[in-house]
Amino acid sequence: MASQVLVAANRGPLSYTIDAEGGLSARRGGGGLVSGLSAALAEQPGALWICAALSEADREAVRRGVAEPGVRMLDIDPTVYDAAYNGIANSVLWFTHHHLYDVPREPVFDAEFRRRWEAYVAYNESFARALAQEAAEGARVLVQDYHLALVPGQLRELRPDLRIGHFTHTPWASPEFMGMLPDDIRSQLVWGMLGADRLGFHTWAWAANFISGGTIEDARGIAAGSFPAGTPERGVWHRRTAPDGRGYGKRQFTEVTSYPLGVDADELRALAHRPEVDEKLAGLRAEVGDLKTIARVDRTELSKNILRGLLAYRELLTVHPEWRGRVVHLASAYPSRQDLAVYRAYTESVRELAAEINEEFGTADWQPVLVSVQDDFARSLAVYRMADVALVNPVRDGMNLVAKEIPVVSEAGCALVLSTGAGAYEELRADALTVNPYDVSATAEALHAALAMPDGERAERTKRLAAAATALPPAAWFSAQLADLLP
Repeated sequence: MASQVLVAANRGPLSYTIDAEGGLSARRGGGGLVSGLSAALAEQPGALWICAALSEADREAVRRGVAEPGVRMLDIDPTVYDAAYNGIANSVLWFTHHHLYDVPREPVFDAEFRRRWEAYVAYNESFARALAQEAAEGARVLVQDYHLALVPGQLRELRPDLRIGHFTHTPWASPEFMGMLPDDIRSQLVWGMLGADRLGFHTWAWAANFISGGTIEDARGIAAGSFPAGTPERGVWHRRTAPDGRGYGKRQFTEVTSYPLGVDADELRALAHRPEVDEKLAGLRAEVGDLKTIARVDRTELSKNILRGLLAYRELLTVHPEWRGRVVHLASAYPSRQDLAVYRAYTESVRELAAEINEEFGTADWQPVLVSVQDDFARSLAVYRMADVALVNPVRDGMNLVAKEIPVVSEAGCALVLSTGAGAYEELRADALTVNPYDVSATAEALHAALAMPDGERAERTKRLAAAATALPPAAWFSAQLADLLP
């Protein structure tokens, strides 16, 4: 039966495993976004989530015709998937939107890049075809993230009757970084995005970047004009090439706006008080004792700025020696994208710098940095509960939900040191200690101020941070976008 509401995302709400006897079993995905989307979709009868089969077990489930209600997995050739996902989405689009290139050396757009781009186009086409097949007349479709930036345009050509939304979970690149892409590739990206009726971003800053730098005259058959903040319309008027290929069709408008994703307070607090989290918390408290704690919980993602955070902590101990032996840095740095050499090197640099700090300042009864490289969600929640200070200093981040999660579950109040590069900055800046992500000395001073903050002030700030963090939880975030796609 055709669906009236569809979601398309690289990752789905479940994954499969194969047991020793060859049997398949499904496991629901974790995380607030998956839970929120699943809850919202459950309220839409006949809704469908289309995703990629990510593992061999997932692909085997597709081949056997195993299906969970409301989910369709796509068995995309692993070679095509790897070139699209790792070769383009994570190695080009992610670096472009997060401004991560080492510009004297990168990027390099050569013949190998073109081969990978063809795979990215094919990967997006697989989703567009599946959505076109499954969608009812006039259905609403929400496409997720930079992995599927071409889908709205491809789907618009296949099914012009659909109401299409696209949400980008990363920042959108500045005009300067978008300008690094080859002209035809940049045009294809804009063409794909402008196939949507509505484009969503976590913050207006990222939406404004799209409007100011992403609308290109004659972008693969589009003539466009943009309308930034302060005008009656926020978005882009454009004309797509007419079906017969001669001239432009009617004017269309793609609205560009922000939906700042928040935290589901009830769910997160329930997760944070499970027995396994209590056990982790007891172990950490026994290890830390009565020392003050500075916490960070991140993947070793280049944009998270972990190295400068460690440098700031080292400068804190140097410039303010009164904190030696009185504070510990709980640094949860989970390895990320280890199939990419630059990420492996970055992860190793984090380990090495933490070891240097411990060697420089540590004593027989005090280790300044406690690093955890295991992806341990229960331990992370325990750290959230006990942290006196949270350090969230990305150079550039779509939202950074950690900055919102910690105040929600903090037990005694937690001072937040937050960089201007976090998407959460716009919402949380009033009650955080904000820093330039590149300024190590200013970050060290912010850590000092956070550690010295009176308990009462810290508790009051935490309450206000938690209120801001829970303003638009995942289910409401999704529902708002869905409602806005109604004609």
